[in-house]
Amino acid sequence: MSIMRILLTGGLGFIGSHVAVTLGKSEHEIIIIDNLSNSSINILSKINEIIGESANVHFMEGNVLDQKFMDLVFNTHPNIDAVIHFASLKAVGESIEKPLLYYHENLNGLLILLNTMEQYGCKRIIFSSSATVYGCDTPPPLNETSKTGLSITNPYGQTKYFQERILTDYANVHPDMAITILRYFNPVGAHPSGLIGENPEGIPNNLFPYILRVATGQYPHLNIFGNDYNTRDGTGIRDFIHVMDLAEGHVAALNKQNTELAVYNLGTGRGTSILELITSFEKVNNIKIPYVIAPRRKGDIDEIYASTEKANMCLDWVATRTLEDICKDGYRFTITSSIITSSHDPTHQ
Repeated sequence: MSIMRILLTGGLGFIGSHVAVTLGKSEHEIIIIDNLSNSSINILSKINEIIGESANVHFMEGNVLDQKFMDLVFNTHPNIDAVIHFASLKAVGESIEKPLLYYHENLNGLLILLNTMEQYGCKRIIFSSSATVYGCDTPPPLNETSKTGLSITNPYGQTKYFQERILTDYANVHPDMAITILRYFNPVGAHPSGLIGENPEGIPNNLFPYILRVATGQYPHLNIFGNDYNTRDGTGIRDFIHVMDLAEGHVAALNKQNTELAVYNLGTGRGTSILELITSFEKVNNIKIPYVIAPRRKGDIDEIYASTEKANMCLDWVATRTLEDICKDGYRFTITSSIITSSHDPTHQ
């Protein structure tokens, strides 16, 4: 693949930063935009440190919802070859509490981005979607032809589904637009250097960063929300994919020269229970993770994991890192970065 100029929206976030270092190793020119609402400017120096002397990374602070800012981005960095769109709100629990905020931010952000890309002649986008678009009624493993939009349990998932519909409708009238939708299944872990990883502002909404904060003593215990699911140990089963495997999936999607809309699942193709993840973390890192069983949360389902055959075959990509790698790399990041939070609320999983 030739050297490209690639725009990453939300590129200092958890997934965006790992994609940035993976693309940067290929000497692409990377333009990162981020409003820093759930990320830190300090990540930029970490990205450059990992990439090294070949780093060709530019940063502009701003919001995809700001049309003037988006015009500035495309004028400052003309002839952008492709956009990878990460910028969105993504906390399931918060979306239930603030649905209008999620619809406003996520849908309008995509609309403004597409209009701007059309104005400046950028004809390639890779969209960060989610397995939540499949809803809760389809038994796993889920493939790309499984039904979407049915029984989605939260506004965050609905916004991802609506964004996919927008992209599908847009592709129907813009056959020259290369659109790739990547549906993620529970990204976790960290870069093996320990320099970047998942460090959300405030109390984590996701399981793995909460485990990390229990491991470092910031929270006294982990809540497991329900142990009476129809699974092998009673806890929910998810498809946990190492963030570096996910990042390499984006590079594989970028290498694929599609001229029409394409959809791929990015996961491991196997399910891991909450208790299995905890047990693995304890074994790999020789540390105890105290937990208590709490009532089920609204919207949680028994199990969900991906069928990855399409991505394996069409993108020549496969997730290779193990659950042990996830636990080892994630804990290394926690220790290296000395994550500090002022909150000690143990009520989230």
